[in-house]
Amino acid sequence: MSDTPQQPDSLARYARQMRYAPLGEAGQRRLLAGRALVCGCGALGSVSANLLARAGVGHLRIVDRDFVELTNLQRQVLYDEADVAAGMPKAVAAAEKLRAVNSQIEIEPIVADVDHTNIRALCEGVDVIVDGTDNFETRMLINDAAATLGIPWVYGGSIGAEGQTMTILPGETACLRCLMQEPPPAGTTPTCDTAGVLGGAVSVIASIQAVEALKILSGHRKAVSRVLTVIDLWDNRVRQVKLESLGAAGNCPTCMGREFPWLDGSRGSHTAVLCGRNAVQLSPPAAGGVSLDTLETKLTGVGRMTRNRFLLRLEVDGFQLTVFPDGRAIVGGTDDVAVARSVHAKYIGA
Repeated sequence: MSDTPQQPDSLARYARQMRYAPLGEAGQRRLLAGRALVCGCGALGSVSANLLARAGVGHLRIVDRDFVELTNLQRQVLYDEADVAAGMPKAVAAAEKLRAVNSQIEIEPIVADVDHTNIRALCEGVDVIVDGTDNFETRMLINDAAATLGIPWVYGGSIGAEGQTMTILPGETACLRCLMQEPPPAGTTPTCDTAGVLGGAVSVIASIQAVEALKILSGHRKAVSRVLTVIDLWDNRVRQVKLESLGAAGNCPTCMGREFPWLDGSRGSHTAVLCGRNAVQLSPPAAGGVSLDTLETKLTGVGRMTRNRFLLRLEVDGFQLTVFPDGRAIVGGTDDVAVARSVHAKYIGA
């Protein structure tokens, strides 16, 4: 028989983690009391959410606008073919998987597009934000919200075999807008469509993001990275860029000017070309919603239609229209915003 004292049931599952001295039992208890927002649960978000749930973060709020597709499975670790067949929203599918992994924590799935109208509510009560998004407009919005609300967040991105990440502590470190005052113009940066992406690169960056979040949640802010880390797994290179001087230069509109144009809605669009999807998301200009029951009746006989309580999908004329109760629609089969708007107007209407 072992003479090692047994941990209380609520902590026993984290025994190996607590043996890491910088964390210990005190840090683990802080994790269990911590609250994290995973903003986007695709490639980076699914890996981060998985690690945070297994580590025992007490409350995970998972927000994602999209549903699971077959091409996601190569790198989005929480999903399987059954989720694809069921047309499951990613947030809901992720929550179901993670509840089976750790029933001791609270997991809150939200199927929504993150924008300036809802981000304050999504951030309510959280201690850290983990970036799992796929576009710089949303990241700029997160940066604005984090700076305004004083919430740390962990930026991440991955394409090809490369990825990058940095942690932002409002008031202490450089923010994303210190690094880039404007998001890259549309069409100027590679995407999953043009450059591809390796699952291993996603997992490395998301793992760094998750550990950075664990440092914050467990009370170890001094251990947080103060640099931009860029990793290329194909060429086996790691590069770190110091950012302190950027924040101290006094020319950041967010840190120094206290300007938050993405948060106040003066910046940002209502459409998004989805990375790696040959699809466009169209968002309603104002809060509201649609009745999927009414829409189902309207579209019966128009094309091949499937429906669950989370979404309605219509396949017609080589396009796939997926409509959510909040009024958002994803038009698959094109990456042309104008074409997507025309298809939406033709079959869904105003």
